[in-house]
Amino acid sequence: MDDLDRKIIQLMVQNARMPVKEIAQKINLTSPAVSSRIHRLEQEGVIGGYTVLLHRPDEPTRVQALISVQTHPESREAFLSMIAGEPDVLQCYRVTGSYNFTVKVSCAGIDELEHLLTRIQTLGTTNTQIVLSTQLDRPLSL
Repeated sequence: MDDLDRKIIQLMVQNARMPVKEIAQKINLTSPAVSSRIHRLEQEGVIGGYTVLLHRPDEPTRVQALISVQTHPESREAFLSMIAGEPDVLQCYRVTGSYNFTVKVSCAGIDELEHLLTRIQTLGTTNTQIVLSTQLDRPLSL
């Protein structure tokens, strides 16, 4: 990957729907050359896919939380299966420290968060932090 590839990726991170022609103009390459580079980056796995970020219409009223979870080794698969089926679970990280997972959730309200916590607590211990506001939210970059 060279500097031109990095510039293409940075432009695509800003706007994945940016036309190839516009990318080509911004980095002084031809459209076919940019298309070829994008295709190669996809084949190499550098570009892993494209997605749409949806914002829920009721997002300001939702309760977001980070749940630290400590499971016993025999409960881990059940825990992972359970959260995979939970639409309020946004992300799950395997982490080091006192807990072995951190789960990011967005629930319709505090009652839904409590219900989800009760289900998780059947498989391990938890420590929950409710998100008051997001101070920084940036996409990955090179």
